[in-house]
Amino acid sequence: MRRAEFIALCAAIMSLNALAIDIMLPGLQQIGSSLGVASENHRQFVITAYLLGMGFAQLLFGPLSDRFGRRIPLLIGVTTYVLAAVGAAFAPNFETLLLLRAVQGVGAASTRVIAVSVVRDVFGGRAMAEVLSLIFMIFMVIPVVAPSIGQAIMLFAEWHLIFGFMAALGFVFLVWIFFRLPETLHPEDTRQLRLSVLAQGFRMVVTNRTALWYMLASTFVFGALFGFINSAQQIYVGIYDLGAWFPILFAAVAAMMSVASFTNSRLVGRFGMRRLSHTALCGFLSVAVVWFAVSLLGPMPLWLFVLFFAACMFQFGLLGSNFGALAMEPLGHVAGMASSIQGFVTTLGGALIGAFIGQSFNGTVQPLIAGFMILAFISLILVLIAEKGKLFQASSTPIDPAAGGH
Repeated sequence: MRRAEFIALCAAIMSLNALAIDIMLPGLQQIGSSLGVASENHRQFVITAYLLGMGFAQLLFGPLSDRFGRRIPLLIGVTTYVLAAVGAAFAPNFETLLLLRAVQGVGAASTRVIAVSVVRDVFGGRAMAEVLSLIFMIFMVIPVVAPSIGQAIMLFAEWHLIFGFMAALGFVFLVWIFFRLPETLHPEDTRQLRLSVLAQGFRMVVTNRTALWYMLASTFVFGALFGFINSAQQIYVGIYDLGAWFPILFAAVAAMMSVASFTNSRLVGRFGMRRLSHTALCGFLSVAVVWFAVSLLGPMPLWLFVLFFAACMFQFGLLGSNFGALAMEPLGHVAGMASSIQGFVTTLGGALIGAFIGQSFNGTVQPLIAGFMILAFISLILVLIAEKGKLFQASSTPIDPAAGGH
């Protein structure tokens, strides 16, 4: 497989997650009305249930992919994703829908864990960060277009067809994986599926200083993103009355993350993961502090809200892939286990933090902005712990000699 197709396929695999989240946003109001959900905040559980299922299942797919290779668990996971989407289209009540969304998240966990593991199997160091940035850039096309796809479906059909679209696209990617993705796990890195082996791998992940603290920092950063996703429809439609224009503005801000990811892919080889991500985190915190101070002055006009939010999302685009690469870099010989544990913590923790922010929605933008500011500050503290108080260092964590990489 050529490098371009490899990057495109990994991005497609990961994009199933973003699709399953963002395409739902325009349909939350109709889903709530159709299935008798009284509270507007409770409609957010369609997002949270999916994230919780994905978070827990990542602990399963990591060890499976380290034992049986990357292909078979990935094919099983994407098949589960497709079947759950088909079932959700026919859900008779809200409780059944939430259950099927959790199952869909379980299937999607394979894409999150194995896509990162496949990249780590093939690349290391700054090359891995560059490839992850390119994957993240392509992957970010989905958050840009997914709400518009959902809105287009809602104009001509009901919310059930949104799940049909997810199932169809998932099936296309399943065929692509089956015929084109090679096995990337090195035979010497195969690990037995025994409790003692799993415990050993878990210890190796959580006792590595860089991996642990960057994983936790990523968790709080992603919590801010999930908090916005939970609140997006209520903010853009409820507060700013955008109606059908909501996906357009959502796409414009999401595009900033894609631009930032491309910028990161061009700069990371020159400046390194630490310098770029530390600068972005400080910028994220600075913007959030000013944003919160402005929000205390009174109702914020839409243009100003979007300006601050876009500035934060640009910084986020420089954080995600670099923090992920820094957390994975020293753990190449247990890439599947490392990816699953890190995915479990960042997804589950981020989902719970995001749900708390979403459930705090009170008809204003202040809970969201306060969440951004507080979470950015916590992330900065965690990065300082990881780096022993020194930011912007040029050196990177030594590559695990057992990891290989090209």
